[in-house]
Amino acid sequence: MFCLVAALLTVDGSVAHEAERGWRYPYACCSDRDCREIRDAAVSEGPDGYVIEVTGELLPYTDRRVRNSPDGVFHWCSVAGRDDTRTICLFVPLRSF
Repeated sequence: MFCLVAALLTVDGSVAHEAERGWRYPYACCSDRDCREIRDAAVSEGPDGYVIEVTGELLPYTDRRVRNSPDGVFHWCSVAGRDDTRTICLFVPLRSF
């Protein structure tokens, strides 16, 4: 039974809600496979906040969905992990400028 449950929780060898670099996404951000690491170019920073390039969605810097990235790269959590849905959470690397 344990093996069956473990198999259902893993698709690519990682535990559900876990980033590729080993930290766990908060449950509020990720309902199974909603989050993933994205390239820096997938997010731009403007005067009003972060823009998700694929959707054009703007997340103000003060938006509660914007969170610090524990591993220094962007991670995007979207509904059902799709590229054409709204943002649940955006993990952003700390800037040193």
